[in-house]
Amino acid sequence: MRELLRRRHHLPLPFGEQPHAEEPDRLWIRCPSCNEQLYAKEYVDNLRVCPKCRFHFRLSAQERLDLLLDPGSFEELDHDLRGADPLSFRSEGQAYADKIADYERKAGTPEAVLYGRGLIEEISLVIAVSSFAFQGGSMGVAMGEKIARAIDLAVSRRLPFVCVSATGGARQHEGVFALMQMAKTTAALARLGRVGMPFISLLTDPTVGGVPASYAMLGDVNMAEPGAFIGFAGPRVIEQAIRQKLPQGTATSESMLAHGMIDLVCARAELRSTIARLLRLLTNASCRRAADLVWGEQGAMSRAGVGEGLGFAE
Repeated sequence: MRELLRRRHHLPLPFGEQPHAEEPDRLWIRCPSCNEQLYAKEYVDNLRVCPKCRFHFRLSAQERLDLLLDPGSFEELDHDLRGADPLSFRSEGQAYADKIADYERKAGTPEAVLYGRGLIEEISLVIAVSSFAFQGGSMGVAMGEKIARAIDLAVSRRLPFVCVSATGGARQHEGVFALMQMAKTTAALARLGRVGMPFISLLTDPTVGGVPASYAMLGDVNMAEPGAFIGFAGPRVIEQAIRQKLPQGTATSESMLAHGMIDLVCARAELRSTIARLLRLLTNASCRRAADLVWGEQGAMSRAGVGEGLGFAE
């Protein structure tokens, strides 16, 4: 009987396909915030939010898409765009190029971001979602290129852009090439602003480093999940730099809201409806699904040759 209860297929996930590392038998899950033992089915039905303390567990990129978008509406683009090894980087005796294959196998995605077209309550948009399971969602050349392509698609189709960030910052394995993505993505957002399309940035746990220092904090609306860690550096690094202890709650989404760095903190269950309402307000419903917004071959972005030699391959 014990073995029967441990079988994973007896508790199917309502969104996403892969079980999380913290739920090996998917029967009971311990909340790291309040230590409450959560029954796995109730925990999943509650969108991976602790019902006692409201702690928000991390979601995979695919689960984010399933949570936010209308069922079956997501069309991924540039799936095979991958990072390379422009610096021939080696760490602990292993080549970075060899590690990329391991990251892809563990994360189930070829890069640290997915992007494409989709619908939220029948409002057409372009969406990009970070995959924290892929090397901590760090931004390398391929990720920066995908974000730039997503923004350029929004510009060309006159669509709003929604980005969900969960990242550890710029990828050190690609050196200055990774840092260049901060400027590239920021410049792309300037083009989006010139055509009058909104950018909604959703910050989740954690969002640190070069990503919030570039595009992630430039939204027309910057929103975050409760308790998300947001900032440029981790608390340990900050404490070492200033030589004093940080107050509890520093660099959380609530602290960012209190200091005017973001616009709102939104519970996971309300994200979809809140983003849809913001899009209706900011676009005057001009992006609601219509015949001229049915995706065809002409909707695909073509940027062949862009970034050749900078460390990514299609």
